[in-house]
Amino acid sequence: MAAAGDPVNLPSLGSRNLFPELATRVYANHASLSPPSQPVIDAVSACLAQYARDGMGCYATEVERRERLRAQLADLIGAPAQDLALVANTTAGVLAVALGLPWRRGDRVLLFDGEFPTNITPWQQAAQREGLELVWMNADDFRTDRAGALEKLEDHLRAGIRLVAVSAVQFTTGQRMPLEAIGALCRRHDSELFVDAIQAMGVVPLDVEACAIDYLTCGSHKWLMGPEGTGCFYARHAAATRLEPNVAGWLSHEDPFAFLTRSPGELRYDRPLLSTARMVESGTPHTLATAGLEASVGLIDAIGVGSIFEHVQAWHEAVEPGLIERGFASARMSEVDGRSGILSVRTDDPAAGPAWSQALAGHGIASASPDGWLRLSPHWPNRIDEADAVLAAVDEILVGGGPKVR
Repeated sequence: MAAAGDPVNLPSLGSRNLFPELATRVYANHASLSPPSQPVIDAVSACLAQYARDGMGCYATEVERRERLRAQLADLIGAPAQDLALVANTTAGVLAVALGLPWRRGDRVLLFDGEFPTNITPWQQAAQREGLELVWMNADDFRTDRAGALEKLEDHLRAGIRLVAVSAVQFTTGQRMPLEAIGALCRRHDSELFVDAIQAMGVVPLDVEACAIDYLTCGSHKWLMGPEGTGCFYARHAAATRLEPNVAGWLSHEDPFAFLTRSPGELRYDRPLLSTARMVESGTPHTLATAGLEASVGLIDAIGVGSIFEHVQAWHEAVEPGLIERGFASARMSEVDGRSGILSVRTDDPAAGPAWSQALAGHGIASASPDGWLRLSPHWPNRIDEADAVLAAVDEILVGGGPKVR
């Protein structure tokens, strides 16, 4: 097994050397799930082996790993490590706020039609329980008329909005939302900003301070390229103090291990609950996923998110013109700050997206088809010359009469 710092484990843009088990010819579906790299596999295996060898003897080592990982993830979003917690998935972070804010009946929450249900359902549940009013905007308006959509958003904020919940990147079109502008408007009108960052962290530069983000959540298995089952939750310190720990557990207390490591008398149930994001770290963590995520984030750190973003845009630019020539319409924005890791295209037939994705899979091209779009989402291991394989596959499908739409 190679050590993390060995040359064989160093990542390189456009190289699949760290993915020896990946069989798919062109894997452009990281917006759904990233296959684990060899360093991730090795980290998980080593962690499990250590547990097999030492049992509880390795627990302290894993506590230290979690501290390192919090710092790594916080650095990706420009946040202090003490304001970041590790959670099971993106939804856990949404629930922490939806169930944790001290709502007042009639509070208004602004949501975006077109978002993935992760960032919709918990707010709907909170509205039902707490008597909240949900205010809706169309997410795609920010792609087709960004200035006009921001004006409409400010009109809603003037009327009074307690919280805006938005995804950093829209999972269908790949539109990167104007978080800096949205955050500035929220600050101006005393509204809080919640961001689902699962389609952004690891591929799109993020800065919670520059964007005035109060809360952010992200799972591990997409652009962070880690195993499923872990992720992170950020809460600005001032925002975290407003949360009520309604999902607290034994690890949510200050000094939770005292009764396990000190003299008698430390077993108490009145220890104060944490007033930081870590109040949501309620119980036993997914240690194996944590080990894998530390390894995958280490690879992202080694390359740099800025470099990854530029590489992915170069991949898009190599593929997109050929797809447009072949009759596809692209949702990719002309403004760089509206772009992400996703390139979504579609034909005149809105039902053809799934058929195209299935047809490409038959040619060794992994993609997805959310809401009728054909979605291509490469990451740092993808080669730019994969554009030739993608377009050749499209040509073969067209020569054969096109994909079979059901």
